[in-house]
Parts: sequence; C-alpha cells; structure tokens
Amino acid sequence: MRARGLAVSFSAAALASLSVLALHVYAHHGSAVSYDLTQKVVLKGTITDFKYINPHPAIFWDVTDDKGNVTHWTGEIAPNVAQLQQNGWGRKRSEAALAAGTPVTITVSPSRAGGPVGLVQRIESGSGDAILGEIGLGATPPAETKQ
Repeated sequence: MRARGLAVSFSAAALASLSVLALHVYAHHGSAVSYDLTQKVVLKGTITDFKYINPHPAIFWDVTDDKGNVTHWTGEIAPNVAQLQQNGWGRKRSEAALAAGTPVTITVSPSRAGGPVGLVQRIESGSGDAILGEIGLGATPPAETKQ
C-alpha cells in the first residue's frame, strides 16, 4: 500500500512539473495568442531601425498614408538569430539588408491587442525581391559581391 501511495505521489509531482514546463514553452512560443495568424497585412514603408537580438530580431518601419500621416510599426521576426544564421543571415548581412532608410514591403500578422505591431511574415525590397521569405524561410541570401 505504501509503495502504491508513493508511486501515485511521484506520478502527480511529475505531471505537475511537466505541466509547468509546457506552460513555459507555450508562453514563449505563443505567437497564435499574441498575433492573428489568420490575417496578413501588407505594408509599404521605410525601415527606421533593426535589432538583431535574441530570442527574435525586431524591425521598426514607418508607413505613410495617402494624407501624409506616418504610422510607426514594430515587427517581431519569427526565426531566431540561430535560424537566421543557418540560412546565411548573420548579423552583418541582416543589418546591411535591413538598414535604416531602406524602402520595404512587409507582410505581418497583426497583433491581437491592436496597434501597429505584428509578426513579420515576409519582407521584400523596394524592387519586390524577397529579403526574408514566408516566416523568414525560403529566401536565399543575396550573393556577396567582392570589391
């Protein structure tokens, strides 16, 4: 009897620990909670800043409407820096491609809380070339030119 009680207690403690761990992982990767992944908003603008930071890089850009009003947008880039590096997007290349003043078209899944915030799904250059493909995957880095 005593062994059975210990086994039940151990099982309950293990289940509780796994539940806490699962909540922690879900909280960090809860993109579907923070962003409406069923919606895509396409915005043309100009990059004002880019932060190559963990766990996810951030991009900031301005969008000007037909009346000249400027909206300052913020986007979380889904791949983390390790994933970007695996696809050839190290710090220098990313910062060069996403430098302040660069005209871009950015597709985001908007924040569920509202406001000019979104999860970046795609970034295109002013000429329409993919800088980062869907969710940062699929766009090959531009060839490096030797001078």
